[in-house]
Amino acid sequence: MPTVGLILVCLLLELAGGTMLHDASPAWGAEIPRFFYMGDGKLHVRNSHNGQEANANMLNPDGSLNEAGLAAIDAVFGFPAEEKGEHISPRLLFMLDYFSDKAAPGKVIHLDSGYRTPTYNKKLKESGGNVAQTSTHIDGMAIDFFIKGVDGKKLWEAIRRENCCGVGHYGGNDVHLDSGRPRFWEAATSKVGTGESDFNRRIYLSTEYDRYKAGERVRLALSGISHFGFGIGKQMWITRDGVSKGEGTGIVLQGDNECILVGERKTSRFLYATLPRDLPPGRYRIRLEFCRIPFEQMPREILSNILEVAG
Repeated sequence: MPTVGLILVCLLLELAGGTMLHDASPAWGAEIPRFFYMGDGKLHVRNSHNGQEANANMLNPDGSLNEAGLAAIDAVFGFPAEEKGEHISPRLLFMLDYFSDKAAPGKVIHLDSGYRTPTYNKKLKESGGNVAQTSTHIDGMAIDFFIKGVDGKKLWEAIRRENCCGVGHYGGNDVHLDSGRPRFWEAATSKVGTGESDFNRRIYLSTEYDRYKAGERVRLALSGISHFGFGIGKQMWITRDGVSKGEGTGIVLQGDNECILVGERKTSRFLYATLPRDLPPGRYRIRLEFCRIPFEQMPREILSNILEVAG
């Protein structure tokens, strides 16, 4: 069996047995490991269309994020970081690092689709492409990629077992990976074109990192937005993962109004709140309520991804 194939089989077996250690990152200094899925912190990505590539270290020696390394990867993705005020989703990049390290350590990741402007995404959709209106590519949270010698279907199966992210497979060796809502699909089950994401039905709330310290400021972002012009309540709640609705600790979004208007994309990407200083270690979710709802089909409230407060 080829070496890459053997590694991928081992990856599948480890996932099935639940023995895999998610954090394979190097020794840490003062900075806590920010994500649940982290490889060695190094990523070699090449754009299949223009040949641009980056062989970047995403971590500084103390474990903090390396801005220069992330900026180099932004360029390969075609992401206008200065205009956006952020990088391609670091959570996405570290998941990509983690799964590629397990499947084919040291091999180049070939990017077929990275960042898309809303205009370009709409053009692809109108030309008949298998493209979602609210694609995570628009928010810099997705990549379509392949690794030479790695079976795309097997890699897709390995990632979907983790239930950590969005992962799709349309045939061949290409895999879609995103840092949005955990879900999986193939070409026949993608539901693209069904209107399922219309009316903000699939709007998603995510934190910038997976791990925080009590008392730390948290940046949150919304994705999966089909229409702007809605409002979010300034008052939010943080509850232990699995705890029923109605319990939890109040946290407040930064802003002047009790109902914060989200009229354009940049506002949706930069929402801030501070965790309570006395918040016990554990895993939590943040509950956000909408206060100005333009569509009956839009949810009244949503829960964030799981975040962990370090001890």
